[in-house]
This record gives sequence, C-alpha cells and structure tokens, in this order.
Amino acid sequence: MKLILVDMDGTLFDTKEVNFLAYRDAVRSFGYELDYDYFCKECNGRHYLDFLPAFTTNDPDIISRIHTIKKTLYKNYLAYARPNTLLIELLTLCSKSCKIALVTTASKNNTFDLLNQFKLVNLFDLILTGDEVKKRKPDPECYLKAMAFFDIEARECVAFEDSGAGIQAVERAGITCFAALGFN
Repeated sequence: MKLILVDMDGTLFDTKEVNFLAYRDAVRSFGYELDYDYFCKECNGRHYLDFLPAFTTNDPDIISRIHTIKKTLYKNYLAYARPNTLLIELLTLCSKSCKIALVTTASKNNTFDLLNQFKLVNLFDLILTGDEVKKRKPDPECYLKAMAFFDIEARECVAFEDSGAGIQAVERAGITCFAALGFN
C-alpha cells in the first residue's frame, strides 16, 4: 500500500451530535425546529442541499444562510465529537510506510477545527475537503483527486468510509474499501 484514504464524518470521528447541535441552532435562527431522531434518520451523512429543504424552505438563499450559520456554530460543539481511536492508531502506525490522506466533503474550516481539536492535522499528508471538489460523493472526484496528487494508482490504495455514498465513491474510483462501522 502506498496511500490510505480516510473519510472524516462517521469514519474518523463520530460527529453526529456536533452536526445535529450546529444545524439545530442554525435552523432555529430562522424559526424552524430539528429533532435529534429525525436528524439521525433523515439528515446525518447527507449533503445539506439534500435534506434542509424537507423541513425548512426551498428558498436557496435561506438554505445557504442556514448552512453558513451551521458552519460557524460547528466549532462550539467540538467537545461532542468522538474520535475513532482504533483507526487513528492504525493510521499512525501506517504513516511510517505510506501516505495518509483525509478525503471529506466537510468544509475546510470545519475540517481543520475538528482536526486541530484532536491534534491530528499532522497525521495527514493531504487534507482534501469539500471546498476543493466540485462533485460530492458518490461521485469519485475527491478520491481521484487525492490519487492524482500523489501520482498513485487505485490498486496501490485502500480507503475507509462509512456511508453508502462514500463507499460508492471509493468503488467508482477503483479503490479497495473498508467500511468503518462503529466506534470503540
């Protein structure tokens, strides 16, 4: 193996509660409510454009403003994130012999806020966020871009993902995927 690619939300960290609390407060500022169970079933792991209109509005300006507020509030709830310590240990061991890339559709600011909170920025040789790609998972763009950065082929990589869209993106990129399901 020359490259290990890792998703962030749901794989490297359990950020369900962080995202819920930030979205809950963001939608409240526009007079909407968000229930935790609903968030877990219908929203978590999905792109905001795919779930916010279902319980807020179809107005793209308001949707965009809600998301901007959510990104600002995110750092207030980082204490609720749970790291996948076993995966972090594995990556730390492997970093001595191969490259490690974080591949996430999360925003750059939220990604670095979370990585800094847990002092993990230096674990990665590349951090590719949603701000650097045009297409979101299940499109393989983020994985293809990471492989191109290192000039490494899919057969020389493995990836860790947790969501259906993420696993599809990995498979479409031709990379072997390990499903990271659950935290210790």
